[in-house]
Order: sequence, then C-alpha cells, then structure tokens
Amino acid sequence: MNIFIYFPVILFLALILITAVKVLREYERGVVFQLGRFWSVKGPGLILLIPVVQQMVRVDLRTIVMDVPSQDVISRDNVSVKVNAVVYFRVVDPQKAIINVEHFYEATSQLAQTTLRSVLGKHDLDEMLVERDKLNTDIRTILDAQTDAWGIKVANVEIKHIDLNETMIRAIARQAEAERVRRAKVIHAEGELQAAAKLVEAAKLLGADPRAIQLRYLQTLTEIAGEKSSTIVFPLPIDLIRAKWGGDKAWLPE
Repeated sequence: MNIFIYFPVILFLALILITAVKVLREYERGVVFQLGRFWSVKGPGLILLIPVVQQMVRVDLRTIVMDVPSQDVISRDNVSVKVNAVVYFRVVDPQKAIINVEHFYEATSQLAQTTLRSVLGKHDLDEMLVERDKLNTDIRTILDAQTDAWGIKVANVEIKHIDLNETMIRAIARQAEAERVRRAKVIHAEGELQAAAKLVEAAKLLGADPRAIQLRYLQTLTEIAGEKSSTIVFPLPIDLIRAKWGGDKAWLPE
C-alpha cells in the first residue's frame, strides 16, 4: 500500500527530471531564458534547467545551405533575366540569432533575395555573364554586413544560373558572330599594313642598286621555269634595259 501512496510523487519527480535534463550535441547551443529574460548560452553536453522557471531554445551552429529562389532582374541595359543563387551561412552568436531577429533563416532568405536583385540591377548583362566572381563577392559583402547584427556569418554566395529568353540568346549569338567578323577584318588589315611596310622597305633596298633588280628578275624567271605550264609570260622591265644601255641616256623612250 505504501508504494501506491508514493507513486504520484515518484511520477511527478520523474517528470521534473525529464523536463530539467537536456542534452545538446556538439554542433548545438542552448539559449536559456529565466522568467522570460536572457540567462546564458549553454552547451554542448548535459544541461540542467529549472522547470517552469527556465526555458531553452536550441540553435544549430552548422553551415546552412540556402537556395535563393529565381529572381526577375532587369539589368542596367534594360535586359530582363531570371537569376538564382545559393547562400552559405552559419550562426556565430546564438544570443543575437534568437533575440535580435525573429526566424533568422527566413530573414536571411528575404534579405538575400532583395540584395540579389539590387546588386545585379546595377550591372549590364555582359558584366553578369563575365564578372560573376566579382558579383558574388559584392553580394556576400553586403549580406555579411547586414546580418552581423543577427549573429550570422555569410561565408559564401554563388550565382547558379542566369536564364535568358530565346530572343536574347539569338541576339547574343549574332553579336558574337559580328565580333568575330570584326576581329578577322582587323587582323587582315593589320596584315596588309605590315606587308605594305615590308614591300616599301624591300623596294628601297632594290632601288639602291640596279643589279639587285636584275638578280630579283632572274630569280623570278627561275621560279616560272620550274612550273609545268605550256605558256610562259616573259616580262621585260624597262628599268633593266636602261641599266644595261646607259641609264637615262639610253635610246629607249621614257
């Protein structure tokens, strides 16, 4: 009979013990409130709480991978694109994460979406496609500065996809093709310029001595004779005859 009398007391004490004893993992911390006021940050390991008087909120300190939904962004050159990203962050101050903001995950998510639209809207489409690393750094810096008051450290931000409509993709393809044509024309013009400069230099060297022209002429005849052709055009330069018969005093007309 005595056991049944003390059974409610034993049950009450067991419930109090279960309520008072908490176990926190290595990556968890407990923000303890006593009568509604902040008391301390506990953990990891075994934690003892005063029932009813103290309450605890668990906080995970591991890095959180948050996917930023696709955002409609209008670039500085008025091109509409859809951009999504991923943010890596973690809680470094459990007290601030619980007290200073309500639902720090949702708050960080909304801030990341707003910052993504704001930063990308200040750049042209070409900058979004080429300078992605710089944009990632800019977004991470802004997020890290604004979430510092929440006890959150933003480790990294990566832009995953920049989706363009079919019309813009075709326009970019035409632009790339035109750029390649332009480069080809510029390279060809530079080659012609260099060749003209070399020809002028060669002409000056050949004009310094008439015998040089004669040797060059004979070399050309040798190259023509080596070709398998039934017709051979035999040019005879006037300057060569003048050099042979007395220059400008020769009987040949000017």
